[in-house]
Amino acid sequence: MKVSGSLEKAKIYIERHSQESDVSHNKQIGPCITISRQAGAGSGIIAEKLIDLLKPNSKLSKEEWAIFDKNLIEKVIEDHKLPKQLAKFMGESEEPFLLQVMNEVFGIHPPLIKLQRKTTETILRIANKGNCIIIGRGANFITSYLKNCFHVRLVAPTDLRIKNVQEFYGNTKQDAIDFVNSEDKKRNKFIDEHYHKDASNPIFYDLTINTGLLSIDETASIISSAVMTKFSKFFF
Repeated sequence: MKVSGSLEKAKIYIERHSQESDVSHNKQIGPCITISRQAGAGSGIIAEKLIDLLKPNSKLSKEEWAIFDKNLIEKVIEDHKLPKQLAKFMGESEEPFLLQVMNEVFGIHPPLIKLQRKTTETILRIANKGNCIIIGRGANFITSYLKNCFHVRLVAPTDLRIKNVQEFYGNTKQDAIDFVNSEDKKRNKFIDEHYHKDASNPIFYDLTINTGLLSIDETASIISSAVMTKFSKFFF
């Protein structure tokens, strides 16, 4: 239910903003929050709670808020009129070189570097609309120069992350261990290969939180308070 609700909010957000011109000198641009995360650190549910805390306190309360995570891929495909089957090539993959060689040789789909460029363009377009949360895909590096962005990193002890994944997906413990290890490896490699950065370096974030020491509600409350303080002109 949370996933479908998040997707529906993203679609409403896109529909509302698609009616506006890309450049509006009169419109205020609300905050954009990027979330970098370790697998199983709770980014999805924290993002949902963040919107619940921020929207009622926003002076732009009529503006839609949306979360872009996996649905970001759909937005990229829609923006650039790409074949829908490309979605499987656009994750935070750990084997970009092999896929790059395959698509260059066989011409099955655009080179991955072009797909990444299109993803970057879409992330910037969303961030420049404001009132959004973008999870993963190096969004903090892509938007690092934008004044309306707030960058968060979520971490947690491995044992807790394994437990969270096991409960969320209904996996066996071994499946959850494999998932956490694989996802962390993929995400770190993705950031290293595309941005030549270390995703774990706290210097790249406004705020780093260990969700193993705080509840979901406490984490969301801390982030929302920091965002409302930094961008006070947008909040009551």
